[in-house]
Amino acid sequence: MPKEILISISVMIIFAVFVSLGVATAPGVPAADLIVIPGPELDSNNPVTEDDYTVNTEEWNETGREPVFDPAPVEPVKVKGIYVAGAIAGLESSMDELIELVEKTELNAMVIDIKDDKGEIVYEMKTPTVIAVGSSRNKVSDMAGLIKKLKEKGIYPIARIVVFKDPVLAEADRDLAVRTIKGSIWGDRKGQAWVDPYNPKVWDYILEIAIAAADLGFREIQFDYVRFPSDGSTKKIKYPAYDGRSRSDVIVDFLRFAKERLKPYGVFVSADLFGLTTSVTDDMGIGQEIERIAPIVDIISPMVYPSHYGPGNYGLADPDAKPYETVYKSISDAVARVGNTGVIIRPWLQDFTLRNSYGASEVKAQIQATYDNGLEEWILWNPRNNYTRSALKGSD
Repeated sequence: MPKEILISISVMIIFAVFVSLGVATAPGVPAADLIVIPGPELDSNNPVTEDDYTVNTEEWNETGREPVFDPAPVEPVKVKGIYVAGAIAGLESSMDELIELVEKTELNAMVIDIKDDKGEIVYEMKTPTVIAVGSSRNKVSDMAGLIKKLKEKGIYPIARIVVFKDPVLAEADRDLAVRTIKGSIWGDRKGQAWVDPYNPKVWDYILEIAIAAADLGFREIQFDYVRFPSDGSTKKIKYPAYDGRSRSDVIVDFLRFAKERLKPYGVFVSADLFGLTTSVTDDMGIGQEIERIAPIVDIISPMVYPSHYGPGNYGLADPDAKPYETVYKSISDAVARVGNTGVIIRPWLQDFTLRNSYGASEVKAQIQATYDNGLEEWILWNPRNNYTRSALKGSD
């Protein structure tokens, strides 16, 4: 593997340490320093059974009523969005501030946690397997009401669903967990469990959640952590349901399965990708190959945060100090590699400080780099949902 990529991966590992200290985070990296509302403990006396995974999703609507949005096909929106953590979405005062930010600037969309990187559903979802697993938490007391409010305000809602990092499901049904070669449940660098991407029961569980979100009125389903583990003792991993497919085959097959299952619900499907997937020629060991994913989904969102790149990447001594150049090169590689697939490239951009201080000029530089590549969409990430208003048009 080239030296520059090894350095960049080392930067990602260092970034994970900062996350553990509560300094920063990003999609595909755990959210930190947010208000967490504890949920109920899993009931070990009521284990998940085989029958709990046998669900005909066409026969139920978890809301028990008509969807908040008309289920007609979704019209495309040129998204300029922000990430909203589940716990923040449940705080009315905080949401009012974020809605006001969207209304008074160029923003028009929110990416809201539905299933987070702890494996928790952020509202009381009443679907069969979610109930059996015990993964619902009441962080957002009225998700349907929130979606209705966003509709009234003309704000495009995107449901963020973390896929294969799921400590809750791994504990509730240990047969679905990624294992060590000695048979115990494997944990990543922070000791958090993942579920087996090869296991079709995991896929069914994720799609049950995605369909419920679509029923509720989300207009797009965004899959995050749609990959294999990248940190921790990955050489000690065993995938119990391994069937001979490559990791990239599994990720492609899952996304194709998800797209097909969601087709009747008239929603767009997007996938978050490691930033380096735009430039490297292999799957980085996580199963993400941009050329193979692009033809399947409607949108890809590479996480092109300059802080995630190491010295030497793109010929830059410190990519984090060069937000325009880093984002421009990463996106230009993505544009060249996806070709005429028709996929929308909508990058995640950095609105947080990790090493170099980031403010309005750094955020604006990333947005301009996006536009200079002929793209029209982007999303900002800040772990505390504290966005730089002065970086946005209409804020004056």
